[in-house]
Amino acid sequence: MRVVITGASGNVGTAVVDRLVEQDDVESIVGICRREHDWRPPKTEWVHTDVADGGLGETFRGADAVVHLAWLFQPTRHPEVTWRSNVIGTRKVLDAVVEAGVPTLVVASSVGAYSPRQHLQPVDEGWPSHGLAQTAYSREKAYVERMLDALEESSHSCRVVRLRPAFTFSRRGSTEQRRLFLGPFVPHRALSPGVLPVLPMPRELRLQTLHAEDVATAYEAALLRPVRGAFTVAADPVLAPRDLATVFGARWLPVPARALRAAMATAFRAHVAPASPQLFDLLMSVPVMSTERARNELGWSARHSAQEAVEAFLHGLRSESDVPTPPLAEDTSGPGRSHEAATGMGETD
Repeated sequence: MRVVITGASGNVGTAVVDRLVEQDDVESIVGICRREHDWRPPKTEWVHTDVADGGLGETFRGADAVVHLAWLFQPTRHPEVTWRSNVIGTRKVLDAVVEAGVPTLVVASSVGAYSPRQHLQPVDEGWPSHGLAQTAYSREKAYVERMLDALEESSHSCRVVRLRPAFTFSRRGSTEQRRLFLGPFVPHRALSPGVLPVLPMPRELRLQTLHAEDVATAYEAALLRPVRGAFTVAADPVLAPRDLATVFGARWLPVPARALRAAMATAFRAHVAPASPQLFDLLMSVPVMSTERARNELGWSARHSAQEAVEAFLHGLRSESDVPTPPLAEDTSGPGRSHEAATGMGETD
């Protein structure tokens, strides 16, 4: 099997490459990313290009599967930039898949594509995927979902699978994620367990997380099993504020959601933090998702718990990435730079 992976140099992309390298059925991997690097895993060749520029037909020709992970998370202040990369770029990928006659397409969607929750009971993949209108990330993910709907209706020769992962963490992606969401002014040490005396969180917060190694096994299963459609993947348990405070070695301080949002909006307007307050709205509105379909049809379950996924992020802040790709390296990831990977909701570029 020959597999092409867009966004292969990021947090999830590198985990998927690592996983497929070990798979005997995968004979060769083509990794697509924008910036050159020195990471050379076995069976893997690299193509350096921007998916939004198109011209992917030749690269996809002869591939047994394409895994589309490319996604630009920043700059949130310029949604026209992320739209070009995420929506137009995905359009170019889908067109090239059809042009090259690729039989299998696996796409990174996100729990961020789901419409706002109405309760805290778990729901399945049938929950509407229209996103949260005021958040560019969610709008773009929902738009891509509609593009995939159209592809499924028009093409019976291409098997289309979309994974909707929860917030995805890893040790190697920690520096990038800290900069994407918290900015360069938050020191690593401030997030070390036991440093924060209290962790202010609203009572209504519920967080589903996932380790990058586990999402990689889900992509592997989606490639190798004859499945179609959407699969939500997340680790157990669903984390409440008190659970997160325990991971951080802090005491949970209940605060109103509106107060945290106001503080986030102030920091964003002052250019102190790169994450917009609309992302907080999305965090507070994402429904609690069931992973029953992934367990039953993909044969998938998370090896790492939700707490362990967050702990991997915290531990990674104290060590350097073992994969020196631009998205993950400390000197090339961060706000204002060109990201090959954005892993806020579990996807990569």
